[in-house]
Amino acid sequence: MNELKQQIKKLAEIYSANLNAKIEARKVEMKNDDNSHYLIYRVLGITTMEGQLIDRYQNTGRFLYKYTGSFLEEAATLCFKFRFPNGKKTKVANTLGSKPKTFEIDFLNGIDALEVKWRDATTDGDHITKEHTRVKVIKGHGFKPIRVMFYYPQRDQARRIQETLKTLYAGVDGEYYGGDEAWDFLIGYTGIDLKEILTEIAHERTPENDN
Repeated sequence: MNELKQQIKKLAEIYSANLNAKIEARKVEMKNDDNSHYLIYRVLGITTMEGQLIDRYQNTGRFLYKYTGSFLEEAATLCFKFRFPNGKKTKVANTLGSKPKTFEIDFLNGIDALEVKWRDATTDGDHITKEHTRVKVIKGHGFKPIRVMFYYPQRDQARRIQETLKTLYAGVDGEYYGGDEAWDFLIGYTGIDLKEILTEIAHERTPENDN
């Protein structure tokens, strides 16, 4: 287990370094940005300084969300791989349409086809259709679709879509775990408390923010 903790800690260090590099590079790029639109900010009561801060956080925030999701999904997959070394990422042919040609399974363990998500905040109706097709295709290949999503989206519309997806999974005898249920599922499935490991790493890296 200590070996896994070290792998996740190393993964966190890599993601942190890459994230900071991206953010710093973007800050440099922004120094040469055309800020003439700040005129409109000011018309709406936002000062130039406030506008600069908003633009900076909006730009760097996109990197944060991307790296946050990728890190958590990879860390969770490490846990599955640690417990089930024969499991793997794989693709299956789309037997119900031409687009896309294949659907990816994040971790296939026996008949369990695990989809690992940190959060799904989509409000796109096409997303439901595509996910419905994906789940039916995976079921048709003889696998059990299992969705593991660690954080629910904040907005009501996005949360309603997740409820629809949960019903969809149940309809094909699949499994859907969101929020606390996802963390608990990971413990029950692998015997690994990923949240505890991440909490330890967080305390080490940002002790000043501990409550």
